[in-house]
Amino acid sequence: MDSKVVVHSGGCHCKRIRWKVEAPPSVVVWQCNCSDCSMRGNTHFIVPSQKFELNEDSKQFLTTYTFGTHTAKHIFCKVCGITSFYLPRSNPDGVAVTYRCVDPGTLKHVEIRHFDGQNWESSFNQTGISSCSKTTPKDQND
Repeated sequence: MDSKVVVHSGGCHCKRIRWKVEAPPSVVVWQCNCSDCSMRGNTHFIVPSQKFELNEDSKQFLTTYTFGTHTAKHIFCKVCGITSFYLPRSNPDGVAVTYRCVDPGTLKHVEIRHFDGQNWESSFNQTGISSCSKTTPKDQND
C-alpha cells in the first residue's frame, strides 16, 4: 500500500457529523461478519486515534451503541443513523473509518480484507488487524 499520507474528509449522510483523517490514498479495509457489521454492511479502515479529528460541532449529534463485551463503541449520527466511524474492539488505540463515508477524491485504491467477527478471537490473532492503529517512529516525529 501507498505510504504517502493525505487528509481525507468525510462524515454521515446528513452532514451533521464531519471529520478529517490522515491516511494513505490507498488503504486496506476490513469487511467484518460480526452481527453488527454484517447487518450494517460496514467496511472500514483503521487509523491511530491521533490521526482522526472530529469536528467539534459534530459531537452533539453522536450517539453510541455497544453489545457483547461492550469494548467496541459503535458511534452513529442521531439524525440520519449512519456510522461513519467507530472505536473498534480490535484496536482500542484506533478509529475505524467507514470508507464509503470518505468524501470523493482522496481515496485512490481500496483493498478489501475479511475479518471473521463471528470467530473474533481467532480472526484477531490471524489477521494482524491490531497493527493497523500503531504509529511508526516517523509518525511520532510529525
